Amino acid sequence: MDSAAIVGMGMTAIEKNKTGDNFADMAWEAVNLALADAGMSIDDIDNVVTTSNDFWDGRTISCMAVSDASGARDKNVSCVEGDGTFGAFYGLTRILSGAYGTTLVTAHSKGSESVSSLITNAAFDPIYERAIGMDMISACAMQANAYQHRTGTTARQLARVSVKNHGNARHNPKAQLPMAITVDDVLASEMICDPLHKLDCSPVSDGCCALIIAGRDRVGCGTKPPVWIRGAAFCTDAYHLGDRDLSRAAALTRAARKAFAMAGITDPSGQVHVAELYDAFTYQELMWLEAMGLCADGQAGKLVEAGAFDIGGRLPVNPSGGLLSGHPVIAAGLIRMAEVVRQLRGEAGGAQVRNPTVGVAQGVNGLCGQSHCVWILGT
Repeated sequence: MDSAAIVGMGMTAIEKNKTGDNFADMAWEAVNLALADAGMSIDDIDNVVTTSNDFWDGRTISCMAVSDASGARDKNVSCVEGDGTFGAFYGLTRILSGAYGTTLVTAHSKGSESVSSLITNAAFDPIYERAIGMDMISACAMQANAYQHRTGTTARQLARVSVKNHGNARHNPKAQLPMAITVDDVLASEMICDPLHKLDCSPVSDGCCALIIAGRDRVGCGTKPPVWIRGAAFCTDAYHLGDRDLSRAAALTRAARKAFAMAGITDPSGQVHVAELYDAFTYQELMWLEAMGLCADGQAGKLVEAGAFDIGGRLPVNPSGGLLSGHPVIAAGLIRMAEVVRQLRGEAGGAQVRNPTVGVAQGVNGLCGQSHCVWILGT
């Protein structure tokens, strides 16, 4: 599938608290950076897709706060609720339908204005589960325990993910938490919910990202080399946690297989050169790698200890620093796509992977990775 490409990208810096910016300010910045990156004006954009969430924005019809700032005046505009990768997927379908030549996709979040425990508690079943008081962190702690029990992955191996990603963030001027830390530092940090220490968890963050997708006949409108969309797929698992094997990510496996098949990739671990994955917690990077077939089941912990996923390793994973170094919730997956674009263009500076031509980006919706969206991008 090579009839659409990403021709422009822009993102704000990811920060703990953008006190001087509202939702529209962030969208305006990201959109104008994307337009400048593509060498286009808003008149070159046929339609707009905004990605937001009423709960995280604290208002109904949350797309209204950013539509104008996203350049939607006199254009067809739609809103997708959830992670930015799903918004981009909808934007891609609009291109592939033949109805539009270019689509601008935005995704924003201000975690600093939210109470994540209340918001994610509301994701649970209101009759049987919500009153227990669980939230995303406690649910993911359950999943981390299940994953570690099944695979034998150790706490030190989880901590190595944090060390790697915070270290990678030192090369990313947009990252929120660039740090030089050790495995012992991670294990000595506050226990948030067993087995997750504070440095096993992503931070509260504000940020926005914008991408411009163009059909083949409009790719020439951009000034940067196009990054082609080789494959894209999403899949959703059961809603109730008890209806799933939490130690595995079956929906991600199915989505990845579909996306790799579209891209003609038969050996993901050998044919993918860079991966930007949704590492809201350290265990997730390892679990998602295995579920996608980027390494053998149960082996990701050993491989991260051996340096296989470092910037100079066999398969660099989250060279940008990932979500552990900055996690604006709704924008997170779209940022993963933008970071792969930077890598494939050779624009990642000190985080640049050597000669990548194929990259994978992933986004997540729902509790414990209920839904996954996978993108295969290439030059």
